Amino acid sequence: MPAGAAPITNAIERPDGTHKADEAIGAAQPGPAPAALNRPITVALAGNPNSGKTSVFNILTGANQQVGNWPGVTVERKEGFRPMSPPPGRGFTASDPQPSGDQRVRVVDLPGTYSLTASSPDERIARDFILHGDSDVVIAVVDAANLERNLYLVMQLLEIGKPIVIALNMTDIAEWLGIRINTEKLSQLLGAPVVPTCANIGKGIPELWQAAMQTARRPSVPRRLSYGRQVDEAIERVRGRIEAEAELVRDHPAQWMAVSLLCGDTSHMPDSREADPRIEGVLSAARSAARHLQDVTGDTAEAAVIHGRYGAIAGLMREAVSLPPDSRETPSDRADRILLHRFWGMPILLAAVALTFHVTFTLGSIPSDWIEAGTALLGRYVATLLPAGMVQSLVVDGIIGGVGGVLVFLPQILILFAVIAILEDSGYMARAAFLMDRTMHRMRLHGKAFIPMVMGFGCNVPAILATRTLESHRDRLVTIMVAPLMTCSARLPVYALIAGALFGIYAGLAIASMYALGVLLAAIIARIFRRHVFAGEEDPFVMELPPYHRPTFRGIMIHTWERGSLFLQKAGTVILAGAVLMWFLSAFPWGVEVGGADSFAGRIGRTIVPIIRPLGFGPNEGVALISGFVAKEIVVSTIGVLYGLGAEADTAALGKAIAAGPMTPLSGYAFMAFVLIYSPCLATIAAIKRETGSWKWAMGAMGYLTGLAWLVALVIYQGGRLLGL
Repeated sequence: MPAGAAPITNAIERPDGTHKADEAIGAAQPGPAPAALNRPITVALAGNPNSGKTSVFNILTGANQQVGNWPGVTVERKEGFRPMSPPPGRGFTASDPQPSGDQRVRVVDLPGTYSLTASSPDERIARDFILHGDSDVVIAVVDAANLERNLYLVMQLLEIGKPIVIALNMTDIAEWLGIRINTEKLSQLLGAPVVPTCANIGKGIPELWQAAMQTARRPSVPRRLSYGRQVDEAIERVRGRIEAEAELVRDHPAQWMAVSLLCGDTSHMPDSREADPRIEGVLSAARSAARHLQDVTGDTAEAAVIHGRYGAIAGLMREAVSLPPDSRETPSDRADRILLHRFWGMPILLAAVALTFHVTFTLGSIPSDWIEAGTALLGRYVATLLPAGMVQSLVVDGIIGGVGGVLVFLPQILILFAVIAILEDSGYMARAAFLMDRTMHRMRLHGKAFIPMVMGFGCNVPAILATRTLESHRDRLVTIMVAPLMTCSARLPVYALIAGALFGIYAGLAIASMYALGVLLAAIIARIFRRHVFAGEEDPFVMELPPYHRPTFRGIMIHTWERGSLFLQKAGTVILAGAVLMWFLSAFPWGVEVGGADSFAGRIGRTIVPIIRPLGFGPNEGVALISGFVAKEIVVSTIGVLYGLGAEADTAALGKAIAAGPMTPLSGYAFMAFVLIYSPCLATIAAIKRETGSWKWAMGAMGYLTGLAWLVALVIYQGGRLLGL
């Protein structure tokens, strides 16, 4: 509750204008009797981030989900369908029958948001859909363990006046914290059904669904809560003027519109406001009421309304919620005393990052060896089944050797995704963003930008998508442009191959330096972009620190599989196609030395040698880099094919071939740096285009990163030679 906001115990308004906190205003007014619907009932899910809203949506819709973008924006849109009647049990399953006609219910998952002030795309989408969409009922998912904060969004939903059902989620955590909520009392005070749920185990979901269906078929208007006498009077003055000109604003609820105009938001007013004196009269009344409210409260009208909302929430909390005596400090607070400590917090974070990569490489090496041995064995076996010639070379060297050379790194990739999922689900990733805010501020980026950049260590595509959490358009663009500098899992096979072949016992240090180089370059480029290309005021860092949760094994496996399956899909499509293409370029014209100077690949390599020779690269490295434009993993298989090793190219054999070739540790390090920096893969380019809505930024990222890669590799190689390396 903000400072200076007086708690309002008499938060409920009677019809006669008097107030009393412990007495409901009569029953909420029911709507018309149920009638047959000619369209599916539409249920909108609204709630704060980390309130469990998406879990509720997943249980309700099961496998019957459609994912796309909201019209005109890049914010993700999710919707699905459910039967009207809930099945027995704690939750829903994807195998439930799907009736047709008016028995089907459409469920729309609105973006997670803390308010409906429309200051960000997520807030605007949620507000506009509730106002103008065809939703019959809104399910507001609130975190029972953080009820005061979550009820702020509920206050705004009540202002809109749509039929609403409250899903009091995470009640198990609230009970564990000693928080007792009288759901019947809270329902009576709000004038809307309140259903306790635990979405992670499906508890209470059938009851929630039943309440939503009953509310949709017999809607009732939620109660109008008091924000204090002075604010209420100001709202009523504006509301009266709005209702007098009802035909001008018939598409908006009068109460919500009055509050919005009082706070200075006129974005929803008709475009003809200048030509219509009646609209100007409404705006004039709102300005007059706002000035009067500021005179009597000493605060701006918007601040007075915010204080009034929190005052109403305080009254609700006092009447319906019992907090434990020691509720001032939760277990999460005690953990944060250590993990967010001004001295110990950063070393703990760095240790967590170091441990992540140590676990990734140590545990992943054993199954990687198994995959490597299995690939070589499969290649030899298939070679005995096929006659020597073009087909055998294609299957053994091109397909098995090319794809197998990349799949050998799958265990490390899956382990990395699993660790990132644990950090996200436990709530520590948000703390990491908080700790990194000072560092991000030096890059002139928002602290939240740390999360997409950390996700970039797994894959740049979800990192680009994760920039949606940034409210500022400038911060989003800058983060999108520098996120590809984070070493994704696709680059890891290249590092492991080159470093293992050329740096011996220092291979781990060489790989770690690539991660550090990417972070350093991202910091420098972000600062340059923010100062000269995307100049503007920096947004303050405001981020929720959700309570710590114990990650579930099922949740970790789902997150790991969702991200790992993208890699497998790429291996079965893009990487396979790239491996076959590189086999063709290196083996044809048929009969020439594989990867030799007379092959198509050799000719391409000779063509670009003048550009890459100053970097210490030869034709083979040039061809491998060109293949990496499709997917960075293909660089490894391309090197194997160009060296003529094919399916026999286990890591040891390929490493020996590289060590015996013209590449030196200095040129190899420059090659690793080039792979780190130059154009991201096609999937990432497509993600940049999707999130920015323009090929300009996608092509710009591709061009500037490739130019930067050439410059950095040149400095490394030529600078090293000057130093005698």
